[in-house]
Amino acid sequence: MRYGLMGSTAAILLAVTAYAQAADQLEAPVETSTGFFGGEWSLTIGAAALAIPEFEGSKDYRFFAQPLVSFGRKGTEQRFTSRNDNISIALIDTGNFRAGPTGKLVFGRDSDDYDDIEGLSDVDFGVEVGGFAEFYPTEWIRFRGEVRQAIGAHEGLVADGAIDAFAYLTPALRISGGPRITYGNDKYFDAYYGVDFSEAAVSGLSPYSPDEGVASYGVGGALTWKTTDRIETSLFGEYRRLAGPAEDSSIVQERGNKNQFTVGVSATYRFDFAL
Repeated sequence: MRYGLMGSTAAILLAVTAYAQAADQLEAPVETSTGFFGGEWSLTIGAAALAIPEFEGSKDYRFFAQPLVSFGRKGTEQRFTSRNDNISIALIDTGNFRAGPTGKLVFGRDSDDYDDIEGLSDVDFGVEVGGFAEFYPTEWIRFRGEVRQAIGAHEGLVADGAIDAFAYLTPALRISGGPRITYGNDKYFDAYYGVDFSEAAVSGLSPYSPDEGVASYGVGGALTWKTTDRIETSLFGEYRRLAGPAEDSSIVQERGNKNQFTVGVSATYRFDFAL
């Protein structure tokens, strides 16, 4: 495991918490403007440190750091957030319904770093951009969906869906969890799970050409502590069962594992301001 990254991630989490505690002491009244962007807004930023599979479909694990960012109107309460929520801006926010643009950083895959997939094509760094929508059918359940198109990276289309039920064990301690599902098109699967004939000759894997379909389904959960009015810390875990074109890949069948786990911790801080 990569202890340098562990140290860097721990430093990020400590910095977020330390800065948040200092900033929590400073508040000044601000004037607001009119128009669509006028009014009070909140920006939540932070970081997560997690153990994830070394690559899509891997049987081995590594440590990884992930940024957490969310932006929306302060006037309506955002009842629930999840580590799975990608960077998003709620341009529509009624309290029970939120929607707007979303994005995700894709850090790529250097196949030479992993013996199991050495000889396969690399996946470049890139971003996924698209939209999200979420709504609350009850006070304790949230439905959320995201659709994102990759720019660079795998150049494919990805859609995520999640349902989370949540309850407060104490006023500051919340437990949450629910099912997840991910869909990808053929470009997404070809980048992460495809093996052409030249790659097969070098890597020793069987050739495989995937179609579009459901990539995985599973369940995730978290225990979240509201440390202060603005600071939240969380312990989370997730299980994904690879399906369809992902499960059938020779990468998974011959050298990987269809059962994928994620565990980690996170810390975030909310800034309130007006435009």
